[in-house]
Amino acid sequence: MFSRRAILSTLAGALTAPAQRAPQRPNLILINIDDMGYADIEPYRSEINYTPNLARMAKEGLRFTSWYAAPVCSPSRSALMTGCYPKRVGLSFGSWHAVLMPGDWHGLNPKEITVARLLKQGGYSTGCIGKWHLGDQPEFLPTRHGFDYYYGIPYSNDMRPAPKPNAIQEYPHPPLPLLRNDKLLQEVTDQDFLTEAYTKEAIQFIEKNQTKPFFLYLPHSMVHAPLAAGKAWRGKSGKSLYEDSVAEIDWSVGEILSTLHRLKLANNTLVIFLSDNGGTPRAVNTPLRGNKGSTWEGGIRVPAIAWWPNKIPKARVSDEIVSNMDVLPTFAKLAGLNPPPDRVIDGQDLTPLLFNQPAAKSAYKQFYYYHANQLRGVRQGDWKLHITGELYNLKDDISESKDVAAANPQIVTKLKGLLQEARADLGDGTHDGPRVRPYGKAQGPLRFWIPRHPDSGFPPQAPVKKIPGAPY
Repeated sequence: MFSRRAILSTLAGALTAPAQRAPQRPNLILINIDDMGYADIEPYRSEINYTPNLARMAKEGLRFTSWYAAPVCSPSRSALMTGCYPKRVGLSFGSWHAVLMPGDWHGLNPKEITVARLLKQGGYSTGCIGKWHLGDQPEFLPTRHGFDYYYGIPYSNDMRPAPKPNAIQEYPHPPLPLLRNDKLLQEVTDQDFLTEAYTKEAIQFIEKNQTKPFFLYLPHSMVHAPLAAGKAWRGKSGKSLYEDSVAEIDWSVGEILSTLHRLKLANNTLVIFLSDNGGTPRAVNTPLRGNKGSTWEGGIRVPAIAWWPNKIPKARVSDEIVSNMDVLPTFAKLAGLNPPPDRVIDGQDLTPLLFNQPAAKSAYKQFYYYHANQLRGVRQGDWKLHITGELYNLKDDISESKDVAAANPQIVTKLKGLLQEARADLGDGTHDGPRVRPYGKAQGPLRFWIPRHPDSGFPPQAPVKKIPGAPY
């Protein structure tokens, strides 16, 4: 039995003791490069000598060798933002093109809970700096999807001011609209300054929000064509303008990491670097087969590095199956939040892999490959089955050079069953599965940040009325 005096003494001590601080939530930075190939940087190809910051990032962190994106830009970014297969959120395809175009009448549904919206509701400051490409209409912009601040270009840097759908090659490359939040800041014709401008804006965002948890999404416009690099970077690689552009991206990464160290934020900040899809033929995807736009490994498997000093063990490599869809559940976990419980989230929490917990494995029982709306294949473990019937063992044959379907009929049958499960859940082609959510529809009239080309066949600011299925 405790005496009354002992109890009172204990209570008094509890009341006067300083309150125990909750663990500080980490800052989260996601750097997304456009069209970078699997082996365009030193951690994946040792003979490269112009990406020292990414080499350092890999030496100090975790390099993934089976990180999957999507074959092209808009679907890939929808997976990053929502934690879902692009097909799940209606953005595996644009309204008339493989990706969303200027003046497109649909985009990421404002009802989706993006990683930015989730973190903002949880008390994070949120910023998006760079290429958005999830809809350029006002209701689709980053500031409508949970970002406090936006600076960048709402679509790809090669997109013309809304030409005819069937005559896209007739018109010159843009001017591009550079936005701050939801206002046009300037028209861009010379893109040489973009990587540096994005980097400076990103550093300012970090400096401004250094005393509270923040989420910075930095999707660069490079190294998508038309290629550009700052004057200081032309000829820097000693190779081509493409490599010069890669070198400037590496500089940008170094500036972000240096800023974190300067502000003493590095030990409380997770940085993830990746590409939005496989590289084009100008890139190097070795040893993968194929390029951007395909569901060969070279079209969808991308370089990805995670860096967090004193949290992520150094110089590790993981071949576990991971993907863009994992960003939302991982960032939610680190922020002490839960993914939205009222909808399907396809991604997994990567923290066991990041922190090298015992027996940490990918949570994917299988991973599906979609190209636009079409189901194109499935991977389970080391086995990958294409819809055409070709079977590859990716552990033995990462280049997908030897079809072993004939020697493994039971594996083929099993994986074909998984393809049927995907059709039943997500759908295939024009058929949507029962748990597919609707894309966002612009309320109209359509807005064009840059007026249309005078020969486009449409008035400069008039909505497109001839696209089947448009809501007006």
